[in-house]
Amino acid sequence: MFVHVVNFWLKNSLSKDEVAFFEKEVSLLSRIKTIVHFNVGVPASTDRPVIDRSYSYCLLTTFNDEAGHDFYQVAPEHLEFIKNCAHLWEKVIIYDSETI
Repeated sequence: MFVHVVNFWLKNSLSKDEVAFFEKEVSLLSRIKTIVHFNVGVPASTDRPVIDRSYSYCLLTTFNDEAGHDFYQVAPEHLEFIKNCAHLWEKVIIYDSETI
């Protein structure tokens, strides 16, 4: 399994409409056919020293393999999301991992 986690830090100056637009657009990524599991969330209320809750949204997707992930990266939906939303975030960090 290939896991792709993307943490977004949205700009603090965004309006409610801009945040709603981001939420709608990121949710459309679920349509990409190689995704096995899809989840978008906000930081949970858990609060321990080892937990980073500074991000705005977390996107978690899983794929059967790296080829599925590679397909996702160039899928029109993904490229459109980046085009439409890149101006809304100030920082993005990605964690990719493969099952051992």
